[in-house]
Amino acid sequence: MITNFLLDHSALVPVAILLVALVCAVLGRLFADRRRILWALAGASLLPVFALTLVPTVHTIDEILCTVQFSVPTLGAVESLANVALFLPPVCFAALASRRPVTMLAAGSALSAVIETFQALLPAIGRACDTDDWLMNTIGAVLGALLAAGTARLVGRRAQSGSSTGAISS
Repeated sequence: MITNFLLDHSALVPVAILLVALVCAVLGRLFADRRRILWALAGASLLPVFALTLVPTVHTIDEILCTVQFSVPTLGAVESLANVALFLPPVCFAALASRRPVTMLAAGSALSAVIETFQALLPAIGRACDTDDWLMNTIGAVLGALLAAGTARLVGRRAQSGSSTGAISS
């Protein structure tokens, strides 16, 4: 249902990615000092990842299949951009919670590779491995890590200016 809507309204996909990024930044800012909440958000944002990549479909594949390709996403490439958006929130929230954006970027890329491997080795779930999916997921992980680093930096600046303002007024 969501895929059909996005295919019918492909111009909204880049807007949806921007909204996802905005929501992540706002929630990251609100919960910057509450790491448990950030971990919970990271975990919750993994649910769609697993649901959209590992839940069996009605179609089955009779053989191990993996498409090897690498393409640059375009604004009209709904599935590619959806793969970018899919990994942005979990990496962003995990990077904010752990305060290790590079580590969470690597973990996000590795998770995507593991998912693609499962799709290739378990044809009964009806999902096909595609290197382009891994690439787009990794781009989403990069964006999530960058967004987390930027959000953390803004939070740090506000905390510094708040503490220095408090010191001046004392």
